[in-house]
Amino acid sequence: MTSREIVTRAITFKNPPRLPFWQHVFDDIPDDVCDCWEMDRGKGGWFFDNPVMDDWGCGWEKTEQKNMGQVTHHPLRDWSALASYRPPDPRDPYYFARLEGEMQQAGDRYVVVTSHFNIFERAHMLHGFVDTLMDFYEEPEKVEQLLDLVLAWKLEHFAELHRRFGDRVQGLFLTDDWGTQQGPFLNPAMFDAFFQARYRTLFDAIHGYGWHVIQHSCGKINELVPHLIDAGVDCLNMQQPQCNGIEEIGTRFAGKVAFLTTNDIKTTLPQGYVQALRDEAAALIQHWATPQGGFIVFNYGDPEALGVSPHIAREMFETFAGLKYP
Repeated sequence: MTSREIVTRAITFKNPPRLPFWQHVFDDIPDDVCDCWEMDRGKGGWFFDNPVMDDWGCGWEKTEQKNMGQVTHHPLRDWSALASYRPPDPRDPYYFARLEGEMQQAGDRYVVVTSHFNIFERAHMLHGFVDTLMDFYEEPEKVEQLLDLVLAWKLEHFAELHRRFGDRVQGLFLTDDWGTQQGPFLNPAMFDAFFQARYRTLFDAIHGYGWHVIQHSCGKINELVPHLIDAGVDCLNMQQPQCNGIEEIGTRFAGKVAFLTTNDIKTTLPQGYVQALRDEAAALIQHWATPQGGFIVFNYGDPEALGVSPHIAREMFETFAGLKYP
């Protein structure tokens, strides 16, 4: 059975023969996913390399500690700029030019194209995080216009991706961080009002191309998970299982959505206690996986930013490699 089939069976709960891995680090551990990032490349620079200004007009800054940086200049902070604002061309060949080379490395692996900064993230990058949260209440019509602008861009961007690559892609990896360590940024009612229908529109379009929706979100998003499932998400990338609560998430959602996850990136991995890592990995398989699948082992991919040693990263993958679906 090919890696592509193993990952697909895990996401669709169709009895994969083993745990699939998304890791790209160790040659002696399975690596079942070809993750293509080049669609996020911007003319203003790759955002991880600290572009002064990205293609949307958002200005980025970094601290001395290695990290991806954050947006500190928001071109639509003043709503008066919205009427004349124009986003980059979603069909610009530049964004797709390097995907061919990445996909040629896929072999029999499952191909994912990553698209960072989905509807919520791009909206608050444009308008400002605090201002966006306030304006859900104070300027809801303006927020609706902004969300529709971002959604329309994403729909056209993914339509162009499909036109160029079709069924060579199996999944889209989207990012919208939705939670603090205590709970989501928006209550479920507000999420429904502004995002539920838009997510469903986006996810329906992705499914129409025959691709899976893989959604990343950090923080304690437990109360939003039912809404994401209802919108059609296939797989959730949640990297802080201690924050979410391993047993709680398993009790409520195992079997209803697949999970792409890792040992906890905020606690377990940086602390570096091997037995705690092994115990957590076993608990994740016990509570988040099912006998039919629903679990993919994930690599955060930037151990330096987390303060994680190569030894601990290897220990994690070797631990998961020794585990099976329950």
